[in-house]
Amino acid sequence: MARMADPTRLIVGISGASGVIYGVRLLQALQKLPIESHLVMTRTAEVTLAHETRMKVAAVRRLANAVHRVDDLAAAISSGSFRTAGMIVAPCSMRSLGEIANGITSNLLTRAADVVLKERRKLVLLARETPLHAIHLRNMLRLAEMGAIIAPPVPAFYNKPTTLDDIVGHTVGRVLDLFDLDTGTVKRWR
Repeated sequence: MARMADPTRLIVGISGASGVIYGVRLLQALQKLPIESHLVMTRTAEVTLAHETRMKVAAVRRLANAVHRVDDLAAAISSGSFRTAGMIVAPCSMRSLGEIANGITSNLLTRAADVVLKERRKLVLLARETPLHAIHLRNMLRLAEMGAIIAPPVPAFYNKPTTLDDIVGHTVGRVLDLFDLDTGTVKRWR
């Protein structure tokens, strides 16, 4: 019998785009689920974390079950033989998105995403940029054609959010829905 991906492991990539809180909240949500989280953060994500939050990098790392250095291209998540349910990059900068779309694996985040694609596992990218130009759009189309899910963190208002936390939580919940993981935080359309 053929073995499938391990549904209890999920890779979380945090790139340097604005919106680092999405990656942080994703890790917090995964702590409440029977999921082994594997984190890889770019150096720019660490800088963005300092600008956008009061959190320290060490605190974010403690949210994950396993942490991999962005320059460690020999890490387990760089191999297709390391079974996972897939990967979420939250937020996903246009630099990372462009590298992934074009098969450039200059760091562990883009290598892990490349592996997820080649193994036909689920790759979800919370693309963060506006406005978008033609190259951004072409790269997104290329990735969508390869099976990646482009999920920009666009707020939903049908759930009547009252805080920024509500908006972030809803987006994180909807992204985890893509992996059939229910956090209990999504206000469903009725």
